[in-house]
Amino acid sequence: MPSDSRLSRMLHVLIHMDRIAEPVTSETISRMLDTNPVVVRRTMAGLRAAGYLTSVKGHGGGWTLAIPLDKVTLRDVHEALGNPKLFAIGLADDNPACLVERAVNAALKEVLLEAEQRLLQRFGEVTIGALSRDVAFPEGWLKHRPR
Repeated sequence: MPSDSRLSRMLHVLIHMDRIAEPVTSETISRMLDTNPVVVRRTMAGLRAAGYLTSVKGHGGGWTLAIPLDKVTLRDVHEALGNPKLFAIGLADDNPACLVERAVNAALKEVLLEAEQRLLQRFGEVTIGALSRDVAFPEGWLKHRPR
C-alpha cells in the first residue's frame, strides 16, 4: 500500500508560499511537487474551504495564505485534506468467526486507536509557523524558486 504524502507535500507548499508572500499559481506549485496542476487545485481546495488559503483566477492570480502559519497546525492541514488514514496497518478480516483473529483485531484496534489519538494530539500542538522557522533558506533563494 503506497503511503499518502499529501500532508507532507502541503506543508512544503504552505511554507514556500509564506516565504514567497505573493500569489502562487497551481502551475508553479505543480512544478514544485512534480504533479499535475489539476491535482494541486483539487488538493488545495480543501485548504481553501477550511479558510487557510484564498485563490484568485486569471492573470496575476493564484493561491495565497489567508491566515498566518502560526495559526495553522499540522492537525488543521490533516483535517483539511479529509483526515487521510494515518497508518497503513489494518485489521484482518479473512475469517471473522475465528476466535484468534477476533482477539488479535480487538487488541490491534485498541492500540491503533490510542496511537492515532496521540498522533493527532501532537499534530495539534505543532504550528506550521514553528515548522517554517526551522527551515534555513539560503541567501538568494527567492530568485531561484520555481516559476
